[in-house]
Amino acid sequence: MVRLAAGTAAAFLLLLVTLIAAVTSTVAALTASGGNGSAPSQAALADIPADYLTLYQRAAPLCPGLDWAVLAAIGKVETDHGRLDAPGVRDGENFAGAGGPMQFLAPTFDSVVTEHPLPPGGATPPSRYHPHDAIHAAAFYLCDSGARHGDFRSAIFAYNHADWYVSKVLAQAEDYRATASTPATSPNGWVVPVQGRCTSGFGPREGDIHRGQDLAAPIGTPILAAHDGTIINAGPASGYGLWVRIEHADGTITTYGHNHRNHVTAGQVVRAGQPIAEVGNRGESTGAHLHFQIEEGGHPVDPIGFYNEHGVRLCP
Repeated sequence: MVRLAAGTAAAFLLLLVTLIAAVTSTVAALTASGGNGSAPSQAALADIPADYLTLYQRAAPLCPGLDWAVLAAIGKVETDHGRLDAPGVRDGENFAGAGGPMQFLAPTFDSVVTEHPLPPGGATPPSRYHPHDAIHAAAFYLCDSGARHGDFRSAIFAYNHADWYVSKVLAQAEDYRATASTPATSPNGWVVPVQGRCTSGFGPREGDIHRGQDLAAPIGTPILAAHDGTIINAGPASGYGLWVRIEHADGTITTYGHNHRNHVTAGQVVRAGQPIAEVGNRGESTGAHLHFQIEEGGHPVDPIGFYNEHGVRLCP
């Protein structure tokens, strides 16, 4: 009897620990950034069913660079996260032959899951009507369509060939992201130009000299003026694709390269933190990022060291 009681108590304790872990995991999934990208906004938490939010956040890391909010935005636009009462959401197909919460055509879904085996947790065999399978397949499809390179516009356009659709998904994704924090700024007004991940640094690289610091971020991420100054160049540039160069009051020049789109023109006066361009993948570039360059006295200097000297970290 004693051994039986002890065994029962141990089993109960194990069950209690398991339940606590499950609850903790769920709360973490809802409140942390989860997977790739930003934290969910209050609007996202209020609108997205908890199980769907968890799936979006778990599926996004299948594609480096894919923000869970883009997946969630597609789920919202397509079927309101599976809540839309219409043909083809839970079974059957709509007028275009699409089905499931992420609205896959059967041949497209079959092709994706053949190319990319889905993680456990869905139907056997995988089904476009199962939220787990549909969302993970959507992550793979977006990745193959450009998201792995940070090109969300091309990826979303591949999902539905319409410019209005791309704009609607991107706007919904922005609504689902928590408001970005104020950019890091030094005591004397130097602003971190982009919220990104530092990759290739200043110095020797492949037998040459890399004259700046690369900050990886998705295409379209705002690029901010690092300090007050005057635009001296804004347009095409060899190797840089599309660049912006700013001369500051002390003679320092900052350069922003590989831009997707510029928002300023030569001669324009800008303020620190003002959006001047968007991160791109133009020129001699192998992925979406900002090439950020600083010159003092006509010579390039290490941007990380420069920012450290000014009391702010360039890299998170």
